Amino acid sequence: MRSAPANHQALFVVAAAAMLLAGLGGLGIAMWMENGAAIFLSLAEAGLAWCF
Repeated sequence: MRSAPANHQALFVVAAAAMLLAGLGGLGIAMWMENGAAIFLSLAEAGLAWCF
């Protein structure tokens, strides 16, 4: 039994979407590493920070 040929265009779209999401996630982490402490402290001073 032969398998269907791979749909390279669909694979490319999925790979491009995964790379875009990974890049956005990396950018978000980089921004949090740079400004996270200041954001947390300002929320804590305002009484809006949730610490579990």
